[in-house]
Amino acid sequence: MSFGGFNPLTGRGPNGEAISADDLQQQKMMKLMQAGMESCPFKTVLSGGAGFALGGVFGLFMASMSYDTPLSGTQQLSSLPLRQQLKVGFKDMGARSWSSAKNFGLVGAIFSGTECCIEGFRAKNDIYNGIAAGCITGGALAAPAGPQAAAIGCAGFAAFSAAIDYYLRMD
Repeated sequence: MSFGGFNPLTGRGPNGEAISADDLQQQKMMKLMQAGMESCPFKTVLSGGAGFALGGVFGLFMASMSYDTPLSGTQQLSSLPLRQQLKVGFKDMGARSWSSAKNFGLVGAIFSGTECCIEGFRAKNDIYNGIAAGCITGGALAAPAGPQAAAIGCAGFAAFSAAIDYYLRMD
């Protein structure tokens, strides 16, 4: 592991010169930050947060493109005054955005945390980590619907994960 010419064993630079206390502190902080970013809890929180943000944007977009009206029953949305239409529309967009954000964040956190743990246990970085993590994630998310749904969720997430990993690892 290289730290920009710094030798962590001797505390000296590439030419043998002494490193200042500030540079030494900076190198230690860089090493600590790198170790933190490679940890499974950090990856899980980062993926969950990114999934939450992207899910919120996706939900907002999908709600704005929806053709059905949030009001059902006797009164149509188009018969309401403009202010009321905007209020109902924005409320619906917010609810859908929040729902998508929670779901995407949960999927991202479960998948990345599981993949990181599997990679740590296997001590390998290959396509099978993602496939196993996809199976566990899909099975866990579909488990409340029963064993058949869990099996289908496992197979679906594993297949999707395999396709994505295969595409990303192509040379």
